[in-house]
Amino acid sequence: MSRQFWKPSNMLYPVPAVLIVTRDEAGRDNVMTAAWAGTVCSDPVMVSVSVRKERLTHAALTQTGEFVMCLTTEKMAKVTDYVGVRSGRDMDKFSLPGDLRLTRFPSRIVRAPGIEESPVCLECRVRQVLELGSHDMFVAEVVSTDIDDRYLDEKGKFCLSKAGLLAYSHGEYYGLGRLLGTFGYSVRKKP
Repeated sequence: MSRQFWKPSNMLYPVPAVLIVTRDEAGRDNVMTAAWAGTVCSDPVMVSVSVRKERLTHAALTQTGEFVMCLTTEKMAKVTDYVGVRSGRDMDKFSLPGDLRLTRFPSRIVRAPGIEESPVCLECRVRQVLELGSHDMFVAEVVSTDIDDRYLDEKGKFCLSKAGLLAYSHGEYYGLGRLLGTFGYSVRKKP
C-alpha cells in the first residue's frame, strides 16, 4: 500500500449541497449555495454554515441573524450550481428563468423565505459566529423544519430517500446512491 502526503486541505467529502436563503434588513432576499454546512447538535437542534466574509449572504447573516437552509435534489443540481457562482449583488436569484427557477414560500418563524423546490427547509436563528479565517462559521438553532409533504408515505412517515438528494464532492455534484443499511443494522440480531 502506498500513500502520498499533501499539504493540509479540506478533503472531507462528500458533503450536502445546501441553499442558504437570507433576507437583509432592507427586505431583499438572496440565495447562496454552501457545501460547508452540517449538523452541530441534536438538543437543541443546531446546524452550522461557513460563509466567506465578502459574500452578500455574510452581510445579511450578520445584519439579521436569520436564514433558511434548504436541502437540494438532483433535479435542482443546475440551479444549485448557478446560484453558487453568481452574486446576488448582480441579480435577483428568485427571478431566474426555466430550469433555474426557484420559488419562495413564507417561512413560519424567520423572515427569510424557504424554497418550494427543496424537500426540507430548516429555519434558523444564529446563536454564535466563529471567526475562523477565510470563512466565518454561523452556528444556528433550527426553529422550524418545513417539509414537502410529497415525501410522506401513507402512514405519515417522511421518506427523504425518495427526494434524490444532492451531494458535493471536491468540485463535483452527485446524486446520493443506493441504500446500504439503516442506523444500527450492523448490530441487529438476525431473525
